[in-house]
Amino acid sequence: QEHLVQSGGGLVQPGGSLRLSCSASGITFGIYTSGWYRQAPGKQRELVASITSGGITNYTDSVKGRFIISRDNARNTGYLQMNSLKPEDTAVYYCMARFAFANGDAYEYWGQGTLVTVSS
Repeated sequence: QEHLVQSGGGLVQPGGSLRLSCSASGITFGIYTSGWYRQAPGKQRELVASITSGGITNYTDSVKGRFIISRDNARNTGYLQMNSLKPEDTAVYYCMARFAFANGDAYEYWGQGTLVTVSS
């Protein structure tokens, strides 16, 4: 059974740090593009960061210089290191893994979501 299990998250003060983890099972995680999305109350889900199987990273502008996405393929795990957290980073964070075929078909899996609250 393929699934992604997230850990980390919680309550942190502004300026603090948190690390989210996403452990994959049932898939060859190393060939998947992995990403982190977030959804704040009343807002649409947005892509925060992504990392390809080759290690190419991409970040949304609001987190550039503060968040770091990484992966450990040997452990089938992805990470999101979040530094200098701001109240506007408060959201439910979801990890995602996607493998796309040349014909457009794709396998895509999502984690269960974890709440990150940035507040004093």
